[in-house]
Amino acid sequence: MSILVAFLLLWGLPMGPVTEAATFYETQPSLWAESESLLKPSANVMLTCQARLATPDFQLFKNGVAQESVHLDSPAIKHQFLLTGDTRGRYRCRSGLFTRWSQLSNLLELTGPKSLPPPWLSMTPVSWITPGLNTTAVCRGGLLGVTFLLRREGDHEFLEMPEAQEDVEAAFPVHRAGNYSCSYRTHVAGALSEPSATVIIEELAAPPPPALMHRGESAQVLRPGNKVTLTCVAPLSGVHFQLRRGEKELLVPGSSTSPDRIFFHLNAVALGDGGHYTCRYRLRDNENAWSGDSTPVELILSDETLPAPEFTAEPASRNPEPGTRVRLRCLSPLEGARFALVREDGGGRRVHRFQSPAGTEALFELPNISVADSANYSCVYVDLKPPFGGSAPSERLELRVDGELVGHQRGRARVWCPSGPPAFASLSLGV
Repeated sequence: MSILVAFLLLWGLPMGPVTEAATFYETQPSLWAESESLLKPSANVMLTCQARLATPDFQLFKNGVAQESVHLDSPAIKHQFLLTGDTRGRYRCRSGLFTRWSQLSNLLELTGPKSLPPPWLSMTPVSWITPGLNTTAVCRGGLLGVTFLLRREGDHEFLEMPEAQEDVEAAFPVHRAGNYSCSYRTHVAGALSEPSATVIIEELAAPPPPALMHRGESAQVLRPGNKVTLTCVAPLSGVHFQLRRGEKELLVPGSSTSPDRIFFHLNAVALGDGGHYTCRYRLRDNENAWSGDSTPVELILSDETLPAPEFTAEPASRNPEPGTRVRLRCLSPLEGARFALVREDGGGRRVHRFQSPAGTEALFELPNISVADSANYSCVYVDLKPPFGGSAPSERLELRVDGELVGHQRGRARVWCPSGPPAFASLSLGV
């Protein structure tokens, strides 16, 4: 647990998704090599472990085995380990973090005098280009002071950067799509390192869609007056978000704990607010194109003023074999309604599926039934025409399925099919 999280708990703040996003803190130290002479990079090598916060404690690992551990007289932001003997190996380090150790650093491989290990190539902020976006290729090695070179497949020349005197990485602007790799060399006459893994850069006319999510109460059958939070997450930071229902933009309050996402707050939903919601984003420059729409999230509201539907299960056999197809039938007195199958299990109560049949009956199928289908099921329906009334929930059908889960947990399936007075049929799905 980070110290920030501990403080929040002491202050009494709950660890929900908003708080968790706000308290993320990077603790991984950085590790790189420095050589007395880049003409002989494998001679007199020192490894520098740089912490995120000043600390007196540093520890080095080689091939997964703890090596030297130091406790300094006063806190420092970094410490250097002098390597002796055979320096070949895979290294990591960690630093003190309050009363504990940090996570391990990046992996650093030393291969000896005959070859240079490949660098690591990444793209920031994303691995695509689009008008208005500055995409950068970052080539990171493990040795301080080398010269980095970027290559696009099909090009005859490298894009060369000067020596990275104060760092172990170099950044290259990327303006064209293609397959990119990078290398480095220790001096002008030196051989190139092995190339990095290839990174593919795509050119897009518009940014790709974001992801729209709802969790907790937002995924349930809502009542008028409920509060709903929809989270829109983009693949990059610093963008302008928009929430829509159908083709209409919704101007609702929003909050954020991270520049790549926004929480849209629907503070008091009303009948008629149900339907499909999407979000999209664009770069801060208003002249740039909008991204594609997210996958829709559907909200369903019911004031429970309409009669509860009839809910039954088929087949009626008491002992169907695993893999049997189970049909859950929801019947309403209203034609053209929107039906929702609601599932309740250890993870909570949420809408599982939707249907809009032409008649008065929705048929939800659970094909190839297994222990994963164990839950309590019910259904509701809503009128898609004003005043947008909704039904009370149906009677529940409890399904418990015998079978193996991860960890060899077992369950039993029983389906109650109420029809009038409390009567039930029991389904035992065994293996």
